[in-house]
Amino acid sequence: MPRALANDLAADSAMTLNQASVGCDLQIKLLSGPSCDRLRDLGFCEQIQVRKLSGGRNLICSVCGTRMAISRELAEQVLVAPVS
Repeated sequence: MPRALANDLAADSAMTLNQASVGCDLQIKLLSGPSCDRLRDLGFCEQIQVRKLSGGRNLICSVCGTRMAISRELAEQVLVAPVS
């Protein structure tokens, strides 16, 4: 990860989607990994606002009014920041 990007993410208190609390409104900051291309195709991409609806083995998020389930492994590749 480029140093400037890492600094921006730290300043925004970024965390993985797994680490975020259920019920939080979040903004996607970075998708990393080859599996993330499929998420982008589905509209789950950088700068989009999401809400984490449930945790567990599969996470459910609300994205643009649609509920989307993703695996914990994939959620580890999604960096988010809380929306204030």
